[in-house]
Amino acid sequence: MKRAVSISIGSSKRNKAVEVTLLGETVSIERIGTDGDMEAAALKYKELDGLVDAFGVGGADLGALVDGKWYPFYSVQPMVRYVKKTPLLDGGGLKNTLENKAAGFVDQEIGGYVVERGRKALITVGVDRWGLSRSFAEAGYETVFGDLMFGLDFPLALHNIAHVKTLAGLLMPIAGRLPFEWIYPTGEKQEKRTPKWGKWYEWATVIAGDCHYIKRFMPNTLTGKIIVTNTTTPADVETFRQAGVKYLVTTTPVIDGRSFGTNMMEAALVAISGKQRPLTHAEYNQLLDQLGFGPQLQELN
Repeated sequence: MKRAVSISIGSSKRNKAVEVTLLGETVSIERIGTDGDMEAAALKYKELDGLVDAFGVGGADLGALVDGKWYPFYSVQPMVRYVKKTPLLDGGGLKNTLENKAAGFVDQEIGGYVVERGRKALITVGVDRWGLSRSFAEAGYETVFGDLMFGLDFPLALHNIAHVKTLAGLLMPIAGRLPFEWIYPTGEKQEKRTPKWGKWYEWATVIAGDCHYIKRFMPNTLTGKIIVTNTTTPADVETFRQAGVKYLVTTTPVIDGRSFGTNMMEAALVAISGKQRPLTHAEYNQLLDQLGFGPQLQELN
């Protein structure tokens, strides 16, 4: 049996372990949270290095890939310093393959509903999900990118994906050197919600992006909205249901009641590939086609 483990600096309350069969291969996929403690995560990586088939980097990214350019998050690098043998995946491969299909899937499955309410999409942080951002922009949605609002708490919306690319070039060399917890909720901060930027939640028909960014500032009411995200626990789904969300689209498959993060699913794909290295985008796409993996739709209200 193959084993893929995501070690996350996120909340341990979101831990989960399941066994799945992919292309005839049984894979144990497990998430281990360290509640914001990067050193605890580093030691867990050290303990398991060489003993599992693939690691996922959870609750953090090694960097951001924006239109083919890589921007590293330097503060995250010490967390993986002990990894010498096991392939290390942070989800970037699936963010730029699987998530490219999101807008097309929404249009195919619930396109009439979207047209009725307006083809308007709020992407919480475009730099973080370039494939998702490009998906909605290229599908002709009116877009707002909340990178400055959600990432840096600066009240300025971006309305063009080209502006996201420009912003990345200007700010990522600086932001990449900030402590990661300054730009992304970690540990117990993932459980806190402070409603903000309500104007843009209300404006959008589709709210897309990382689940923690969406929940962090979401208002109490999101009646009729469409959420496009991943890494959703049953508690997350219930939060969206209680807020009145109409449809939930997860970009990764729902397994045993929850959708795992792109890093976890990427680690599972690397584990079954047997290649003992990160895969190319073409290799991910080939595996995704073989597995029939794609976004999944849930009607919540």
